[in-house]
Amino acid sequence: MTAITSPAPIAFACRVRRSLFRVLSTALLGCALLAASASNAMLPNEHAIVLNSGDGTVSLIDRATRKVVKTFPVGKEPHHLIGTLKDDEVVVANAVSNDLVFLDPVSGEVKRRLPRISDPYQLAYSPDGKWFISISLRLNRVDLYSMPNYELKARIPAAKTPSHVVFSSDSRMAYVTMQDSNELLAIDITTQKEAWRMPIGKTPAGIWLSPQGLIFVGIMSSDYVEVIDPVKRATVKKIVTGKGAHNVFPMGNGSKILVSNRVDGTITPVDYKTLVAEKPIKVGSGVDCMDISEDGKEVWATVRFEGRVAVIDMTGQKPIHYIPVGRSPHGIYFRSHARRDQ
Repeated sequence: MTAITSPAPIAFACRVRRSLFRVLSTALLGCALLAASASNAMLPNEHAIVLNSGDGTVSLIDRATRKVVKTFPVGKEPHHLIGTLKDDEVVVANAVSNDLVFLDPVSGEVKRRLPRISDPYQLAYSPDGKWFISISLRLNRVDLYSMPNYELKARIPAAKTPSHVVFSSDSRMAYVTMQDSNELLAIDITTQKEAWRMPIGKTPAGIWLSPQGLIFVGIMSSDYVEVIDPVKRATVKKIVTGKGAHNVFPMGNGSKILVSNRVDGTITPVDYKTLVAEKPIKVGSGVDCMDISEDGKEVWATVRFEGRVAVIDMTGQKPIHYIPVGRSPHGIYFRSHARRDQ
């Protein structure tokens, strides 16, 4: 007699296999997405590069472990650093050594050195890649170099105490904050001369240009960011952020900037479209320069008066880790960063 097998158990077994397949597929997809997210957020063996201005050194922090893995001398008074337009090098400005040092953007290792750059303090590349500016803070001038060979083309008088700089999106103008004359200076790159200047708040410092064409300046001797329309040469608004408003940095999400308030020891998010400030985040005394993870979830900030770097969770709006570094840490950079232009 031929055995007759009921189809019900077979159908049940098939359903179980299909369910298990879906569960496994979902799990594998989830793992893949997590891996992709992790790879987007951080490169393998990526280091945060921190300038210790008081020691003349660079500290390299392993971004995964949040520990300093190496500290080495780089020059006298390294204050600011900048990634090249392609982020294939990081340029360190040694103000007293009168040179630029080029580092690997991931490992932080020294690649080369460019001597005879007079008093470099703050740096900027034009968006079209044709120009490079070095701010000579102590010598009261702006030095303009042509690229790609860093050939000096003009030295533009900029009294008193030029500080931070930003190029216009069309590379035709450069805007410089003047700390001791309380002005905004505009330089015409075509003529390589001063175009105009206007009075702004006392001791202006950090500067950023929004996609809408408005200039945001941190006013250190007060508690606000001054918003300026360069076409009209007029102040649009003063946004209160905190005492010692210093640096202005884009979050890369198309809507917000971060303002570091040195005296209050806070960082204030500001919506650069509505011009409204959010609640400040308490970080530490002398909070200064920042970099932001590619996914926008973490802000790393130098805390100059405390000799450490703060890692801030932007979801919870609070610091989650502090990393001791050298004296007076100033500039900071890592390769997997958020966009700089929005």
